[in-house]
Amino acid sequence: MIKAETFLFLTQLQQNNNREWFLANKEQYLSAKENVEVFADEIIAKFRKLEPRLADSLTGKKSVMRIYRDVRFSKDKSPYKTNFGISLSTTPKGIHGPGYFVQLQPGQSFVAGGMWMPEAAHLKLIRQEVDYNGDKFLAILNDTSFKRNFGNSLNNNEKLKTTPKGYDAMHPQIELLKLKSFTVSRVFDDQELQSKKSVESVVACLKEIMPFNAFLAEAIDVNED
Repeated sequence: MIKAETFLFLTQLQQNNNREWFLANKEQYLSAKENVEVFADEIIAKFRKLEPRLADSLTGKKSVMRIYRDVRFSKDKSPYKTNFGISLSTTPKGIHGPGYFVQLQPGQSFVAGGMWMPEAAHLKLIRQEVDYNGDKFLAILNDTSFKRNFGNSLNNNEKLKTTPKGYDAMHPQIELLKLKSFTVSRVFDDQELQSKKSVESVVACLKEIMPFNAFLAEAIDVNED
């Protein structure tokens, strides 16, 4: 589970996002990071039994993303992220494919999965799969348990305003075909993540994403025999 001290560190970091404060509180950072790595290890151990596509070499330490921000091309020069991210990839390093993600941030934590802004070739293949097997995709999205977890969270922020090339404007799945990202997410409150059942709750949520990710993986032909 996530300790209250980990969320407290992130709250304080948001209020003091500068190198001087960070260095003065390096021990708190290292303690919080260790807590997240242990949490990730526990998630991976349980989720690997359900999701065989997780890499054997994946560990909590490897899955936790760096807290340091790349500010080279950003107007926001804050040096640190104010969250911890856990990335659970199902594809070899360097290959973009559907994955799972856990964000830990006071009041803004969530579990997500899918493909965010896939490259053009992959997006074309996903649209083709939605075109060919729209009923199968809708069955996943409309599954009762899936809807209960993710509602209408399918990413509509990144979406074409016009019909994608090669498709009819009257296509029954035209709104899905307009998507440029295919991700879903479920919010977790701080209390859930500080519960003794937090790992089980996160893994149960990740399990619900598996059919969604499997559809995307089949579309782009990754990890398929």
